[in-house]
Amino acid sequence: MSLSTNHKQGIRVCIDRGGTFTDCVASIPVPVSQEHPTGRKELVVKLLSVDPSNYPDAPREGIRRILEIATGEPHPRDTPVATHNLESIRMGTTVATNALLERKGERCALLITKGFKDLLLIGNQSRPKIFDLSITKPDVLYQTVVEVEERVTLVGYTSSPMGIVENIDLNDPSYIKGISGEYVHVLQRPDLAKIKGQLQELYQEGYRSIAVCLLHSYTFVDHEQAVGQLAQEIGFTHISLSSAIMPMIKMVPRGTSATADAYLTPCIKTYVDGFVSGFDKNLTKNVSLQFMQSDGGLVPVSRFSGLRAILSGPAGGVVGYGMTAFDPKDGVPVIGFDMGGTSTDVSRFNGKYEHVFETTTAGVTVQAPQLDINTVAAGGGSMLFFRNGTFVVGPESASAHPGPACYRKGGPLTVTDANLVLGRLNPEYFPKIFGPKENESLDINIARSKFETLTKEINEYMAKDKESDGLQWTPMSVDEVAYGFIKVANESMCRPIRALTEAKGHDASKHILSVFGGAGGQHACAIARALGISNIFIHKYASVLSAYGLSLADVVYEAQEPSSETLSKKALPLLQERINTLVSQCQQELGKQGFENENIDFEIYLNLRYNGTDCALMTLKPEDKDDWDFAEAFVRNYKYEFGFSLPDRDIIVDDIRVRGIGKSAQSSKMSVHEEMKTLKPVPVGPSKAEGTTSIYFETGRNDQTPTYLLEKLAVGTTVPGPAIIMDANSAILIQPFCTGLITSNTVVITIGDGHKTEITTEMDPIMLAVFGNRFMSIAEQMGRTLQKTAISTNIKERLDFSCALFGPDGGLVANAPHIPVHLGSLSHAVKYQMEYYKGDITEGDVILTNHPAAGGSHLPDITVITPVFNEGKIVFFVASRGHHADIGGILPGSMPPNSKELYQEGAAIRSFKLVSKGHFDLDGLTKLLVDEPAKYPGCSGTRCLRDNVSDLKAQVAANHKGIGLVKGLISEYGLDVVQAYMMHIRKNAEMAVRDLLKGALRRSEGKALVATDYMDDGSRINLHIEIDPKDGSAIFDFEGTSEEVYGNCNAPTSVTHSAIIYCLRCMVAMDIPLNQGCLNPVTIRIPDKSMLAPSETAAVVGGNVLVSQRLVDVILKAFQVCGASQGCMNNLTFGVGGKSVDTESGETKVVEGWGYYETIAGGAGAGPTWNGQSGVHTHMTNTRITDPEILERRYPVILREFALRAGSGGKGLHPGGEGLIRDIEFLEPMEVSILSERRVFQPYGIHGGGPGQSGKNLWVQKRTQPKVGTVEDEGKVETVFRTVNLSGKNTAHVKAGDRLLICTPGGGAWGALDGSAPQVAHVGQQAFARGSVNEYQALQEASV
Repeated sequence: MSLSTNHKQGIRVCIDRGGTFTDCVASIPVPVSQEHPTGRKELVVKLLSVDPSNYPDAPREGIRRILEIATGEPHPRDTPVATHNLESIRMGTTVATNALLERKGERCALLITKGFKDLLLIGNQSRPKIFDLSITKPDVLYQTVVEVEERVTLVGYTSSPMGIVENIDLNDPSYIKGISGEYVHVLQRPDLAKIKGQLQELYQEGYRSIAVCLLHSYTFVDHEQAVGQLAQEIGFTHISLSSAIMPMIKMVPRGTSATADAYLTPCIKTYVDGFVSGFDKNLTKNVSLQFMQSDGGLVPVSRFSGLRAILSGPAGGVVGYGMTAFDPKDGVPVIGFDMGGTSTDVSRFNGKYEHVFETTTAGVTVQAPQLDINTVAAGGGSMLFFRNGTFVVGPESASAHPGPACYRKGGPLTVTDANLVLGRLNPEYFPKIFGPKENESLDINIARSKFETLTKEINEYMAKDKESDGLQWTPMSVDEVAYGFIKVANESMCRPIRALTEAKGHDASKHILSVFGGAGGQHACAIARALGISNIFIHKYASVLSAYGLSLADVVYEAQEPSSETLSKKALPLLQERINTLVSQCQQELGKQGFENENIDFEIYLNLRYNGTDCALMTLKPEDKDDWDFAEAFVRNYKYEFGFSLPDRDIIVDDIRVRGIGKSAQSSKMSVHEEMKTLKPVPVGPSKAEGTTSIYFETGRNDQTPTYLLEKLAVGTTVPGPAIIMDANSAILIQPFCTGLITSNTVVITIGDGHKTEITTEMDPIMLAVFGNRFMSIAEQMGRTLQKTAISTNIKERLDFSCALFGPDGGLVANAPHIPVHLGSLSHAVKYQMEYYKGDITEGDVILTNHPAAGGSHLPDITVITPVFNEGKIVFFVASRGHHADIGGILPGSMPPNSKELYQEGAAIRSFKLVSKGHFDLDGLTKLLVDEPAKYPGCSGTRCLRDNVSDLKAQVAANHKGIGLVKGLISEYGLDVVQAYMMHIRKNAEMAVRDLLKGALRRSEGKALVATDYMDDGSRINLHIEIDPKDGSAIFDFEGTSEEVYGNCNAPTSVTHSAIIYCLRCMVAMDIPLNQGCLNPVTIRIPDKSMLAPSETAAVVGGNVLVSQRLVDVILKAFQVCGASQGCMNNLTFGVGGKSVDTESGETKVVEGWGYYETIAGGAGAGPTWNGQSGVHTHMTNTRITDPEILERRYPVILREFALRAGSGGKGLHPGGEGLIRDIEFLEPMEVSILSERRVFQPYGIHGGGPGQSGKNLWVQKRTQPKVGTVEDEGKVETVFRTVNLSGKNTAHVKAGDRLLICTPGGGAWGALDGSAPQVAHVGQQAFARGSVNEYQALQEASV
């Protein structure tokens, strides 16, 4: 290697300090020889990360051991480590990640704009897990918050051409041009004397680290910098200004980024100081000390910060496999598969690192470039369970302590134990570091004993279950049970890999699988075969690849600025000027680190999006130096990712980013691909085997499986499966029908066709779990296709849709994403169409429906249904339901708060063949969406037909994707097997619900379960539940519920089914498949023509968003589970435009305008072991809310306050959650509508707990009027404010300066204040998930 830096040629050490082990890879200078042609040899040292009885710091101890080995001289532990032989130290560390996970960072304070003290606590207002009644959100990282009395807002708005402001008075000092090019209006300058006093108080309280986040500081930094200067003068040792940390729009992630930096960077500094203190004084003078950042680039120790250190450890692994497994000449992309103890990291490399810029780790959302590493809660430590007749792996983890059962510390059964029992791990080749004294080997006897107990339990359960069906169960062996769990674990790890590749239009099978990490080699062949991948690369340093990758990494410096320019030829010179400034900044910084200009590369990016959308793509400048056509590159990328472009829309530049890369080394070694072409494979000889071992495969036990040592296998040797290849720290399992090839640095495994075990229609608990994953994967991939090809914000960006798979009877098989209000209703829609057409459905037909009487929820939710044919018969149905932005009616958005009849809410379609025998009927669709709704008084047709058509075509495409996947499953297993497992999975869910209902009856001591609650208009929802103690069936009887209302709080029957299935799933409290089986034990009785079974012309929009919430409260009240949640979605819309009548001509015309819609969170109900969560969406909705800065950029409003509503939660042993206050000032006249509930009746408390406060909607009117008083006041005017209650459902025409205060309800409490707290059940540790796949899943669950 040739270095581009000027450091001496000494020992180079690369270190990955992980949670359990610290890996060190050293490059030691030696005389040039045939064995060492580069004049260097490599040395690997592995040691425990924490071993205080032997050494204080693992990386320093690793370096000490390396120096002793390399020099042959002693380096005593009690003296500083000598550095004269060291050239460089590169380190990746989990210090920041662990501090974040364990919440052991620096005590810090947050300074934030007044009115937003709770903003980071509220976040995006969605809950992490939609079926958890005990909602838990990660704690904020700051210990106290100070509100800064300052305020700026943006001038103009972007949602309409009307928002462009050109006549700004530049002489007015309150108008200032920001960094992004946008003008800001300074409404209130900070009182620096007051802020100084606040900072001094913090300092006296012991705070030394602060984060500052003020509104719109991404473009206007003055106020933050003034606060920062004061803090520096006072003596704060760490000051994180959000404008300096990451100058990107969005206050919430920028604020959490600043607090994360304030919380973590002092920990990093403390660690680095401790590390450095153990060396002699020349370390920082003569040795290059660099750390790996989350983006895959190295930085000098002085620039290493907590914010950019979160993925420091895993990033080295991505660099490692990217540099060793990818060949730019070949161009085959690589999937990285890093399987560790508690989790598995999945990533992708195609010649460029794939970055994401807003990610959530351990519940903290940060804005910073990070490699797109997706963490799956499945690793060697994932715990194994048998629940309701199915095998379950994770997400609970045994973690490092107590660890798997075989670690001899009383741990549970895990994936590691399964591999050990199956013979895939050999204790002889593992270090003796286990047991209480950490001096024993892995204990196979404990693992086998626990598996014997579990196998007995499984056989007894299955025998009893089969007996009830008149069948006989063939007992499973311990091997079969252990292998079953491995199959389930493999399938659970394949799902995110499919999601990662399919999401961006890639085919998983057309990749190389690069496997590393301690546990990856045991699963590699099975994972590759399941994904259709033909080649696996396992580097010789696979077990320490994150450390080895550091030696191949480049040094990086990034500079970024916000922008608001429209991409055009006119704007290009200004953009180039700004880019050149950033390039110079990067060049100067890298030059300080010793890089010559010829060794510095620059990647220039513009963060681009179409005007009116949120989907920004970080677009790389074309390689040609003179090619500045970012637009062409953006359109090409957009088409590839989403399948279409928007040629009639402007392209907006959100950010300018320059990534300077200091090339630290160039390798002249040939790639693995090139080497394979030169090798002449030689079969391994029998004498090379170290011995044989007994391993269980799908075909049974093979007692003569050979074991080889990697170090003894010559280059070019081929090893046929079955076999095990051992290296110093891991085992590589080569399965039957696979072949390994030894190259100089990599084991290449070629996957053969393999043995296929015949799967029968008889229920097998292992295949039950596998099919559960496969069915859900079909629905998930349908959702990916829909999101990718849709055009509207609701579907593409808010992911307000559901995709599902149904059996030939119309019953639900799998639904994803889990949008609660869609859960039961989609099946109704499919069954209605089956009855409607009575067999008149042919291949190539696609049916559209949205009518409440035909299984619809509310009219904007349009369902598209496609049959799946096999040999001329319908064998399944696939369906997708998406929320369309508008389908006509009396108001834009088709969600009027005061509708009385269904026609006022837009187009209502019972059934329409959108596609008939392959022909898309655009004329018929246009008639239904445009012409029909406009026939009614005061109504118009859809206001966005083009978007409707595009989104419907996307729904058709999603269904087509589902059909292909279903047919692939049928081809793989046979129709009879696939349909049999459809029924088995339904039965599995049914059994779980029956057990739940029996338990509820026991707790109620045999009494019927009853509950009543009221809507604000006095309408009553009444429920009486009778449970059969023998079979666990139940009757949900709503007799006594009020009649249909003359308004829109009528819920279609399907909504009641959705509410019931949602509640049952929540109360089961474990991850069961959501399908028709959940409702099989339930008979639902709803009185005809009641508000829960209204007439076909009744308005229903409130039923979907309000009555659905009250239904859930009533059901949970009957079961006495928890206090009521806010019972509302607080639907707010405002905007201008729509249908109007000309006062002079009397003609009706449509006025172009804009509109905005949001739902607002409130308090959650408390339960027997939890307090109600505050400021969070509950039950049938989980919508994310628009960031304050995005809201003010797009619309003519000022968000004055968004905070918790103190005291609104119910009082009790476990208090209810607090509601929210949202105070919006309108800058222009517009129409505002609110559709809300719980403004009269309070959310109930339970078991003596107090109720939450009801909500209220206040309209603060700002008006001028003649001044009344003395004679001197005649002719004068004064400004007055009048506050009026808008009530729960209303529309108002507001004027400039008016405000709307929405105070949302709190949650009900559980238990009287003088009661005693029950014991809280222990919950196993779960591995956290992260990455773009996890972000997508979270967003899926954050829709209405």
